Amino acid sequence: MNNLYLKQMEIGPMENFIYLIGDSQTKEVAVIDPAWDVPLILKEAKKENVIIRAALVTHGHFDHTNGVEELLKTLDIPVYINKHEADFFKFKWGKENVRTVNSGDVVKLGDVEVQLIHTPGHTPGSQCFLLKNNLVAGDTLFINGCGRCDLPGGNVEQMFDTITNKLMKMDNKTIVFPGHNYADKKHDTLENQKKTNPYMQYDNLMAFVGKRLPGYRT
Repeated sequence: MNNLYLKQMEIGPMENFIYLIGDSQTKEVAVIDPAWDVPLILKEAKKENVIIRAALVTHGHFDHTNGVEELLKTLDIPVYINKHEADFFKFKWGKENVRTVNSGDVVKLGDVEVQLIHTPGHTPGSQCFLLKNNLVAGDTLFINGCGRCDLPGGNVEQMFDTITNKLMKMDNKTIVFPGHNYADKKHDTLENQKKTNPYMQYDNLMAFVGKRLPGYRT
């Protein structure tokens, strides 16, 4: 996928990573988790000479969505959010813009296809975005960590299932791009994370629950 475009930006007081992803040839991109500084996001898109055609939401927490309304005041674009997340948070972004999606759905940007993968645990409708071998993981998986499960809508058993039956089974060459800059790396291979991430070392639910339940950074 030589025409893949992916730009990672750290924005805001909570070290959020916000992404522009799409087709480098057609210049059509989506913004992932627009938050904190919409003018800066739009400025970066203009500087990169790309056109924002959509917004993709990994999950509904404020630090990942607080720019959606402002973005829609400037751009009339669809906002893709998992149906379970939309039901739980009940955002008022305007029915004409919101697109509720299912796991396995695909969003096309130019000739680049983005697969939407439901990854509950941090929230009921958390989702990751897979572009060939690049996984934008939101707060599902950090570099050497995973999202906390003790906030409303969190579920440690679902997180264990997500990690064990979805993420662990992905290709080792997959590159993980997290939702926050919480480590000394901004991204890492899934192969390495399977070796170093403490939350990817469990094949037993109760052991995972004992490790994860106290909570972690959001």
